Amino acid sequence: MEYICIDLKMNEDYHQYIKEFFGKWAPYYDFIAMLASNVRKKVVDIADAKEGANILDVCTGTGAQALAFGRKGFDVVGIDLSPEMLSVAKRKNKYKNVRFKIADATEIPFDDNSFDVSCISLALHDMPYDIRHKVLNEMKRVSQKVVVIDYHIPQNRIEKWFHVFFTSLYESKYYDDFAGRDLKEMLQQHNLTVINESCEIINFFKIFVCEVAKAEIVA
Repeated sequence: MEYICIDLKMNEDYHQYIKEFFGKWAPYYDFIAMLASNVRKKVVDIADAKEGANILDVCTGTGAQALAFGRKGFDVVGIDLSPEMLSVAKRKNKYKNVRFKIADATEIPFDDNSFDVSCISLALHDMPYDIRHKVLNEMKRVSQKVVVIDYHIPQNRIEKWFHVFFTSLYESKYYDDFAGRDLKEMLQQHNLTVINESCEIINFFKIFVCEVAKAEIVA
């Protein structure tokens, strides 16, 4: 795997930017995210977690994906950098098996293999390149299965241009870099084996279910 250098100054800039960006969006985020409501249910199904599994929802935002897992009876922890987003998530939470915690996804505050499944939905595109790698490394460290949901970037040049142009109008400043890279290739760089994948909402979103290589699972 290629070596990824983590720039501490970039980390500080990213954290501050994301806190401000989502702090402003928090009151309205659920209205915007309604488009992906059916995708949340599909993610739970395709993740194929065993009964009694514990789930980590990384960059949980207002908790939509965490609550979708919780609704099915899984024990879920949702983590996020934004207090404002988590405040909304906590207000919506009706499940004793779901809890939310402020935490940095680049330094997940849990031991190795603490979870059966870690999930990140519609968040990698809001990160700089090196932060994405750090987050995936952390997810791989704390779980045996990694589920990633994000934008599916078309291969056709014209379709890609329209997708990127219009999505960039409301997404963070990091989206353009994400759109210029291959997400599946990034997962493979982390020795994550894609065992299932699905396109949703007219190929607008892509779900990847990955297994962590057994050699990397700490006993």
